[in-house]
Amino acid sequence: MLQQALRVSCRSASPLVKWMERWAECASARPQAVKPLGDMPGPSVASFAWDLFAKRGLSRLHELQLEGVRRYGPMWKASFGPILTVHVADPALIEQVLRKEGQHPMRSDLSSWKDYRRLRGHHYGLLTSEGEEWQSIRSLLGKHMLRPKAVEAYDQTLNSVVDDLITKLRLRRSSQGLVTDIASEFYRFGLEGVSSVLFESRIGCLDKIVPEETERFIQCINTMFVMTLLTMAMPSWMHQLFPKPWNVFCQCWDYMFDFAKGHIDQRMAAEAEKIARGEEVEGRYLTYFLSRTSLPMKTVYSNVTELLLAGVDTISSTLSWSLYELSRHQAVQASLREEVLSVLGGSKGTDGSRRGPDASAEGHNQRSTQGELLFFRLYPVIPANARVITERDIQVGGYLIPKNTLITLCHYATSRDPAVFPHPDEFLPQRWLNKEQSHHPYASVPFGVGKRSCIGRRIAELELYLAVARILLEFDIKPDPEGISVKPMTRTLLVPENVINLQFTER
Repeated sequence: MLQQALRVSCRSASPLVKWMERWAECASARPQAVKPLGDMPGPSVASFAWDLFAKRGLSRLHELQLEGVRRYGPMWKASFGPILTVHVADPALIEQVLRKEGQHPMRSDLSSWKDYRRLRGHHYGLLTSEGEEWQSIRSLLGKHMLRPKAVEAYDQTLNSVVDDLITKLRLRRSSQGLVTDIASEFYRFGLEGVSSVLFESRIGCLDKIVPEETERFIQCINTMFVMTLLTMAMPSWMHQLFPKPWNVFCQCWDYMFDFAKGHIDQRMAAEAEKIARGEEVEGRYLTYFLSRTSLPMKTVYSNVTELLLAGVDTISSTLSWSLYELSRHQAVQASLREEVLSVLGGSKGTDGSRRGPDASAEGHNQRSTQGELLFFRLYPVIPANARVITERDIQVGGYLIPKNTLITLCHYATSRDPAVFPHPDEFLPQRWLNKEQSHHPYASVPFGVGKRSCIGRRIAELELYLAVARILLEFDIKPDPEGISVKPMTRTLLVPENVINLQFTER
């Protein structure tokens, strides 16, 4: 203000006034005093605990992000027991945090996951390891999961899974074309797709009758994610007083590890038999590549188990929300269908039918008219991520955050920030087409950013694109005539709170 007033009133100023002008410029550029963490606003311990447990806060953590912004602004702190968390809900501040994460970024502790692995003697996988151990696994898997050419190798395998999904949707339809609880079918589709990439074999998720062990694996994933929030919110001493959550949590992990180990051992045994017969063995699936490294088999088991469960919810939730919104926005659905058709052109399959999309079509279409990104902004599968800066104290938003502080990055809040996305609660794909309207690159980051971004991003995008494109070519999608508006809920990940039913009408 002083600088502006001087310029307005003293255009032909004396040397003294000019010196005052320069002083005002320097003063305005001088950094503000950094405030200690104790000055950061936030709820009391009792208030935060009340929100979490008495007001169903564990299932609506995404809503608590929005409430936190309204009450305290873009940064606030919250404590529960000995754990203090800094919440960051502004894209520019999130960028500040991520640019200071260091060589070996550390996410939230996932303490109950690690406790289970120590208890059972399992090794850590990509989701649970840290430091040099994490870096070596990340580099190894990145060769087969992040390079576009490597991902194209899974094209035919995933298209085969999509074929089975289309068949299953037709089988599940009522006489009016209604498919109930589509998320459950997409959950099976996600697991079948991930399994085909990991094992290069099918596990029957889309069969008319799903194998009992596969169905149980799916239920274990669901229960484990629910128990994750509960076991992490409970201090370890409470596990003795209320043992059921921890026991159920461990039972689920036991079955998931056994399931993955069984499929890995089966594939390894089949290859050993081929070698014994003098046959050449050449695998193109991830477990094969992992088994040919110097990694201990316990590390292979842990990584495959974690990759299995990580890919399922990503596919299921995103595909469910995508078709839910497309069913409610027929013009967008028609536009996306025309885009798919324009990419495919007049190409026909060997049987005379129009051929389905492939990885090359996905690459062409990925950032065009209705790019995948629009399906993630409203319902980010991971509503919040976290970082722990272990090397040094950092300054963010005018506050000094001590090292080893848990920092929660509130992606749900930033993706629904009206200052970044006008009409944030509306499904408006055209917002991504306006070249004059840009969005902060850290406002919507469904796969994360930087070294700890989702390693399965390219495979997930390919699987989602192939599924959405094929479904749109085969069906007109309409909402359930008797359906209600579906809201998201937090179950560690963001999932539909209610069952989604949709009509699939043959085209």
